[in-house]
Amino acid sequence: MFQKYNYLIVGSGLAGLYAAWYASKYGKVAILTKSSIDVSNSYHAQGGIAAVTDKDDFPALHFKDTIDAGGGLCDYKPVEILVNEGPQRVKDLIEAGMKFDKEKGHLALGLEGGHHKRRVLHAGGDSTGKMVSQFMIDQVSSNENIDIFENHIAIEILVKDKICSGVRVWDCNSQKEMVFLGDHTMMALGGTSAVYKRTTNPETTVGDGVALCYNIGNQICDMEFIQFHPTSFYSEKGFTFLISEAVRGEGAYLVNRDNKRFMIGKHELKELAPRDVVAKAIFNEMKMEKSSNVYLTLDHLDGEKIKRRFPMINSLCEKNGCDMTKRIPVAPAAHYMCGGVKTNVDGATNITNLYVCGELASTGIMGANRLASNSLLECLVFGKRAVDHCHKNNAKISEDYKIEGYSCLNEKDDTFVEVKNRISDIMNQYAGIIKSEKSLKFALNELDNISKSSNIIENEIYSLRLENLICVCKLIINAALLRKESRGAQIREDYPDVSNGYLHHSIQEKGKETTFINIEK
Repeated sequence: MFQKYNYLIVGSGLAGLYAAWYASKYGKVAILTKSSIDVSNSYHAQGGIAAVTDKDDFPALHFKDTIDAGGGLCDYKPVEILVNEGPQRVKDLIEAGMKFDKEKGHLALGLEGGHHKRRVLHAGGDSTGKMVSQFMIDQVSSNENIDIFENHIAIEILVKDKICSGVRVWDCNSQKEMVFLGDHTMMALGGTSAVYKRTTNPETTVGDGVALCYNIGNQICDMEFIQFHPTSFYSEKGFTFLISEAVRGEGAYLVNRDNKRFMIGKHELKELAPRDVVAKAIFNEMKMEKSSNVYLTLDHLDGEKIKRRFPMINSLCEKNGCDMTKRIPVAPAAHYMCGGVKTNVDGATNITNLYVCGELASTGIMGANRLASNSLLECLVFGKRAVDHCHKNNAKISEDYKIEGYSCLNEKDDTFVEVKNRISDIMNQYAGIIKSEKSLKFALNELDNISKSSNIIENEIYSLRLENLICVCKLIINAALLRKESRGAQIREDYPDVSNGYLHHSIQEKGKETTFINIEK
């Protein structure tokens, strides 16, 4: 079955939703999402959107905080675009009807790790991602120019002569293959952090977009930099959820089991240091104490105010037998992919007519470590820029595609879940927050063994998903092996220092040797 649109948006996070909403002014849009439209990292984001809206703050200060957090690997031009265009994109949202939290008639601004000014807008206290995403879902759902296709898994990006014409998908509802053709195709499938056992991401966030783009010849950049959020709720049962660093922004302390603060002396911002610094400090504290977690203590703060500011976190803590106003057990968890598919400042890739936005994109903004709450802003700024760029580059697409006869053997579901869980254990243990050449090579060997022992069937959906999962994990591991230093979210215990010889982006491209390219300043 074939369908044709002016714009194909694959993914339903904030980048995809915003781009679809904006693109609907210029043509017919299809949103394709592998699950329901409200399952995304954006929907679960607690902290907010970092943008300069206060008279005492300036884009130059936001620029500096982003560059500093990025560990020397941020490209200057996209960061300048982010901090200068970001305030207008936020204003556009507000004018469209989005309501952010206010205090005394003014936007309420939070403080998060790495920021020297309060500039993080939030909505519903700690439900910003949900509130903004739901606002955008309401906009696209009521738009006659936008069709939404839930439970449609992208299985191939259609490319001929380096020109993208659309995507092949598996419709889980009707259990059949479909082809969507588009004058412009945008991939916004999110990150990879759910390849790890301990993660803050939805279980669907396993890097499908990375594998799909890699397989058609896109450049994959900086995959070694998987950011582990320092403070994810810890429970012995394994259940976890994000404890926003806005909690530390309101004054919470990190303490060990003896209730002693351990961030003092490690960074000038203490608990509000950039995420890589805090995550590493927590990991080392846990290792020294031989414990599974540390704690966030809030008993010195106004408990009722904390409950009002963080209603969702408070509710989740209560459901898990924890009093948020006292102390919360936390440990790092895989949270955000700082690298991804390399794009220019307009979201364009090295494949004509193919754009990538959101966490899946590597625009050069995040560097080796993402500054808190820059991700939702990136979705808005670069989602719009990508749509604007489409009007200038409208290559003729091929419509010569046929149904390939994909199948889905539902009896392979349990096996796939079992192998996926095994892979997540391997990634967590051997390619996680701290790694070494020995552990990374062991992980690679284990992935090879899984690949060899798996019953891979050509053009079968579960087989394809497994191959993509292994592909993504290998891209992460290979990049981590090549970078023989510790920088930002990449921490190598066998190369613990930063090396000026690695002030470059790593690039992986199918069929080619992995290389490094210069930072753009």
